[in-house]
Formats: sequence, C-alpha cells, structure tokens
Amino acid sequence: MLHWKTSGQDATPFTKVWLPAILFFYHWCRPDNCIMFILGIETSCDETAAAVVTGGTSIVASVVASQIDVHHRYGGVVPELASRKHIEAIVPVVDQTLNKADLSLRDMNAIAVTQGPGLVGALLVGFAFAKACAYALEIPWVGVNHLEGHINSVFLEADPPSFPFVALLVSGGHTSIYHVTSHLTSELMGQTRDDAVGEAFDKVAKMLGLGYPGGSIIDRLSGTGDPTRIKFPRTYLDKSDFDFSFSGIKTAVNRYIMSHEDQIKNQLPNIVAGFQEAVVDVLCYKAIHAAMRKGCDRIALVGGVAANSRLREKLKSDAWQKGIRVHIPSPHLCGDNAAMIAAMGYHYLRAGFVSDLQDDVFSRNPLPR
Repeated sequence: MLHWKTSGQDATPFTKVWLPAILFFYHWCRPDNCIMFILGIETSCDETAAAVVTGGTSIVASVVASQIDVHHRYGGVVPELASRKHIEAIVPVVDQTLNKADLSLRDMNAIAVTQGPGLVGALLVGFAFAKACAYALEIPWVGVNHLEGHINSVFLEADPPSFPFVALLVSGGHTSIYHVTSHLTSELMGQTRDDAVGEAFDKVAKMLGLGYPGGSIIDRLSGTGDPTRIKFPRTYLDKSDFDFSFSGIKTAVNRYIMSHEDQIKNQLPNIVAGFQEAVVDVLCYKAIHAAMRKGCDRIALVGGVAANSRLREKLKSDAWQKGIRVHIPSPHLCGDNAAMIAAMGYHYLRAGFVSDLQDDVFSRNPLPR
C-alpha cells in the first residue's frame, strides 16, 4: 500500500494519490532497476552528510563534512552558524558523494532525507535540497526520523542483529532504550529525564576546560586515568525502569572541581575516568536489564556516544555474562551520517511511504511508546 502524506488543500485526487503512486512504482519497481540507488542526506545538527546506498544495507559512497572547527571556540554547536555552514556545504558534499560512487543524480531511484528531530534551521537545508532534487528528477523522496536512522545503522554492518532486539541509543541529543521488532516498529522503554549522555560529556569537559567535543576528549584522557580513584554517584533512579538522569552527576563533578581547585590539573585523568565509569555503569545496567525484561538475546548500541571505547567494551563484557550479544556499528557509522538515513529510507519506501512537497521538518518527535 502506498502512503502519500499531503496537507495541500488545493491538491486534486490525481496529484495527491495517483501521480505519486505512478512515480513510486515506475522508479522503484520497474524491472531494469534491479539495483536501486537511494541518495541519503543528513543535516540535523553540525554534520553535512550525503551517501548512496543500495538494498538498505550496502554503502556505495558516503561523505561527512564536519563543523567541529567552526563550533570548537564556542564550546558547543551554535545553531545559526550550523545552518549557514550547511548551506555552503550541501552541494559540494552531494557532488563529492556522487563522484565517489561514479554515479549522477539521474541514476538515483529515490532520495531519503532527515526530517527530524534536530535543529530546525539545519534540518531545513537538507530537507529543502532533497525536496527540490526529487521534484526536478521526478523521483520519490521520503523524510526519515533521525532516531530510526541511528537504530538501523547496525544493519549496515556485515553481522546485524535479528529481530527483536533492544537498542540503546546514546548521542548528544538523545539517550533512550527501545524494543525493536522490525525496521519500522519499535517501543520506547525509557529515556533521559534531563540531559542526554553526550550533552553531559560535553558539559563536564567544558567545566574542566578540555574543549569541544567533550565525548572524544574524555574518552582519550580517561584511558590514562584510574576510574576507581574518584567515585561519582550512579544515578539509576528506579532500577526497575529504564529512564535516565545525568544532571546529578554533572553537579557532583562540579562540586568536586570547586572543592579541589588546587588539585584539578594533576587529577584530570582520574576525574574524567571516574565520571565516565559512573555514566557507563548506568547505561550498561539499564540496557542489559531491558533486554532481559523483553527476553531478547541481542542489544544494539547506536548513536554518537556508541563510539566511546569504554562503553563498547563494558557493554559487550557485561552482556556476555548474561548470554546477550551486543551489536555496535563501526565508529564512522555511530555519529551522524547519511548512509543510515538512506538505509532507513529504503525500508520506508519498500513499505510504501513517500513524502509530500508540503511536508515540513520537526525539532522534537521521539519514537512512540
């Protein structure tokens, strides 16, 4: 069944239903298109990314243009600057991706683009670009939920999990646990009540004057520290549910800094190691117990913070003791990228979902419970 979303009051039944249906089946189902190329576009925050994916699992080409150098001096992402940089980068990034794939826009069968959640100004750049390209090329296009893209990033690896599985999604903007039953269906089991875990890493790094992005800096520095020297509280909230809170540990780190000002420089590795261990302990406990609650023997660790080496190591180790296998994308697929958007778009399109020219982006829209 084709699901064509439209909000135009003046659209005729032909433009609302039959035209998109004809375009969809012509470009998606015709026999000469055995290999179906999907162009993915991602601009939800501070990476401008494009990718070409086939079959929902095979990356033909992928390019990510980072804005870290732009935002580093401010200690975090400045939304207005991010939007402007996306405008500058979107065409060169798409051109570079198509050149790497040795393809042209005319070779694309469909376009998938991040619709949200994210920074509205940043999202609009990629969304408007995808809309215009699809309209000019007369091919289907679909807006993709960024969080579903992250969850499905594990399917771009050679050994993806089987359904159902539990997904721990950890990033700068989100910290959630999902019970995933198919590419298109998932249940939200728990989420952060305040800061996302990536945000906590960035803020602690800022307190300590370590720079931005804090996650990768803390990951590296904690490798030279002793996580047992300085104990920070583990905020489990209710151990029987799967919500998170990271505001308390930020306060604990800040209080430690204020009460040990003359020792901070020499204790930096131990402070960040202790902070990281406290956060990782909670994430691993909640993810493993969520899997046990649902009777799943698979966990997917996804999102930008999934690149953290200690989290990857400890979750695998702790889960193995419970007979649970952990699937984690390669580090380059953990952060924001367009390959995961194109891959998720493939499943949207196969299910018959396409977007309308009058669709818009959204800043907040978590996956349903």
